[in-house]
Amino acid sequence: MKTAEIANRYLDFFRSKDHEIVPSASLVSDDPSIMFTIAGMVPFIPYLTGVVPAPYKAAADLQKCIRTNDIEEVGKTARHGTFFQMMGNWSFGDYFKEGAISYAWELLTSSEADGGLGFDEKDLWVTVYEDDDEAEQLWRSVAGLPANRIQRLGREDNYWTTGQPGPAGPCSEIYFDRGPKYGQDGGPAVDDNRFLEIWNLVFMQYAIDNVRGKTEFDIVGELPQKNIDTGMGLERVAFLKQGVENMYETDQVRPVLDRAVELSGRTYGKNHEDDVRFRVIADHVRSSLMLLSDGVTPSNEGRGYILRRLMRRTVRSMRLLGVEEATFPELFAASRDAMKAGYPELETDWQRLSSYAFAEEETFLRTLTAGSTILDTAVEKTKTAGSDKLAGDQAFLLHDTYGFPIDLTLEIAEEAGLGVDRDGFDSLMKAQRERAKEDARSRKRQIADLSVYREFRGAGETSFLGYDALQTETRVLGLIVDGVPADRATAGQVAEVILPETTLYAESGGQVADKGAIVGNGFELDVLDVQRPVPGLISHTVTVHSGEVAVGDAATTIVDGENRRRAQAAHSATHLVHAALRDTLGSGATQAGSLNRAGYMRFDFAWGQALSAETKTEIEEIANNAISDNLEVSTRIMSLDDAKAAGAMALFGEKYGETVRMVDIGGPWSRELCGGTHVGRSSEIGLISLTGESSVGASNRRVEALVGIDAFRELTTERRLVNELTSALKTPKDKLAERIAELSANLKRAEKQIAQFEAKELQQRVPSLAASATTVGRVQLVAESLGEIGSADDVRALVTQVRERLASEPAVVALVGVAGGRPIVAVGTTERAREAGVQAGALVKIATGVLGGGGGGKPDFAQGGGQDASKVDAALEAVRTAIEAA
Repeated sequence: MKTAEIANRYLDFFRSKDHEIVPSASLVSDDPSIMFTIAGMVPFIPYLTGVVPAPYKAAADLQKCIRTNDIEEVGKTARHGTFFQMMGNWSFGDYFKEGAISYAWELLTSSEADGGLGFDEKDLWVTVYEDDDEAEQLWRSVAGLPANRIQRLGREDNYWTTGQPGPAGPCSEIYFDRGPKYGQDGGPAVDDNRFLEIWNLVFMQYAIDNVRGKTEFDIVGELPQKNIDTGMGLERVAFLKQGVENMYETDQVRPVLDRAVELSGRTYGKNHEDDVRFRVIADHVRSSLMLLSDGVTPSNEGRGYILRRLMRRTVRSMRLLGVEEATFPELFAASRDAMKAGYPELETDWQRLSSYAFAEEETFLRTLTAGSTILDTAVEKTKTAGSDKLAGDQAFLLHDTYGFPIDLTLEIAEEAGLGVDRDGFDSLMKAQRERAKEDARSRKRQIADLSVYREFRGAGETSFLGYDALQTETRVLGLIVDGVPADRATAGQVAEVILPETTLYAESGGQVADKGAIVGNGFELDVLDVQRPVPGLISHTVTVHSGEVAVGDAATTIVDGENRRRAQAAHSATHLVHAALRDTLGSGATQAGSLNRAGYMRFDFAWGQALSAETKTEIEEIANNAISDNLEVSTRIMSLDDAKAAGAMALFGEKYGETVRMVDIGGPWSRELCGGTHVGRSSEIGLISLTGESSVGASNRRVEALVGIDAFRELTTERRLVNELTSALKTPKDKLAERIAELSANLKRAEKQIAQFEAKELQQRVPSLAASATTVGRVQLVAESLGEIGSADDVRALVTQVRERLASEPAVVALVGVAGGRPIVAVGTTERAREAGVQAGALVKIATGVLGGGGGGKPDFAQGGGQDASKVDAALEAVRTAIEAA
């Protein structure tokens, strides 16, 4: 049975049981405390916790998930995958334990001919929470399960909580017996490899408090509304129904594995290490493709870093299989074809997805080449120093700075006959992880408990009236001070204000929040920010400027009209620039993000190379022509399907409901899904002036522009600058660039001549410096201050030349110069001086220690720098003393 068919059977079954079929949420989580949708229940948390009233009594879905906390286990077990799909059915105060158990048993055991999954009853076991007598009785009466196939487990295994005070409840898990080939008998309590969990039923019926740990909490009562939360892993069911050994061999994953086998020329199933690599490739390619399809792009932080890591692990695994050239065009295409039946957008959006993937692979292959060169140099230095082990900090530098995998460092070092200080590397990695964890904990501590909004959201959605008005009369529905509800807020306090309606725009879609005020009888509130903390609710963060505001007070929202007009002009300008980009570059230049505020816009788009000056001018001209054409700006509310059919552009990774707002500028020329505020006609934008274009990651570019009066002011400033230059250089405007180029060339020639004169002057100092050598201990020492110098190169050159003059002697040359106010030290030794036991590196460390700096090098030459130029003489004296004592 194909994976897509299993999913369809599941959804069809629950559709027939009057469940609302809910489309999958994005892999990019709305929850600020997590990066990805890591479980099927994540999109339903607001409904399960009661923060947002559920729009349906019962629902079912197939949810895309990404989980990377056990990425190192991928490929090693039958069930670890970074991307997976969870089938779930949900009840919000409708059916409870009996209904959930009945539905699960019917779907699992009904014959395939009748639309079921066709599992044999004798192969199914269940676990229940140790105190849940009701669940055990239902399994016996509803499913007819014998007592010996029902096992009771404790809180660790069979109790669900969020980890915080709030809803919780016992679980019942359904297991499939894979047979004696996979382990010992005795049920899931004995062997969870042979007995594989396929479905988890959570009975959310209790409220808990005083949470001290995963299993340490107090059950304080029953919930007023009991919910059902279930999850069945699609990949697990698929590999059982398809009779294969693991999820990597199912129809949605195996084609990538097979293509990797073909490209490598190796055989799957012959060698354990190779098999793990093949499975890693199959998993990571699919996960990367699905992340790309939800708008994530490779980068060095956040979600983008996770995606980049998955891609680079894939490249590394192919390299370990003997393939060093690019393989993503083959592997990603295989994954697309395997997944497109369930996710047709993978084919329709292939151009964008593939451009990111292919560019990332090319970048990393170049990184591997550069890293290999750096590593080769480090290996050579390690051997020269007489060590048999590459330093841990060097391996960490390659990993952390250059993205060079540690296992590749180990492999290359081993080929060169060296080990790697793995303890040192691991210590640095551990310290980095601890910093990252602390940073994550710090961010999480700053996130308010969203349950504080439950009561306010329960009163209904906040109505946004700002499309048609800049102020409205309303009342204070709620106040939050220091993260908890309050009945009033007084002058000087910062508070969140909840209103049933508002004209103040909440930040979203790239447009920043409105500025403005909320006023009432006896109080005035300055609006600092406007956000949507939970779906459907708008919260205003304010400072109480004067007076006292209380819950229930009448209030008026007032938008800063000038700021709004300039912000919406910038937002409309963004739409024009997007359309101009697509006109100029083609449909591949798709939006990847934007920011709009009063007078300024920036727009990120998919593109693999810098724009030429001519292209930027063309884009700017097209956008400004649209302004001068005074195009009509219109908005329509329609279904998402109708908007897509009309050709509306949607932002990848953005979450849209079934009903959307479509913004047209000039009809279909610019047509996008957008909830922001806009001008009435394009001429109200005034002017767009592109101020910059840059790279923001592999295959991503960014354009920035000033809009309206800000653009005009920038152009007048440039005009004034040009006029000043023409006047100062006595050159007409059309000859200005030529004149500046001429002056620049003259300056370079003058700088070169000055450098030659300085070099000649330095050369003339060599004889006198060599003649200043005096006997110190067993060597001839030249220890002099050079005073002000041009650069460190001057010190190095003099040390080298003076040492050559004294090459036949046991001589040391130690010179100190001051460049830019900072002392620079260089020390050179002749061969006979080194035979006498004098090392340049040791002497430099002594000198720079006196100067408040550091340095080092080889026995024959070393250099360094310091902070305190007043101690140059003391540093030279310290060198002299060290040589005397040698």
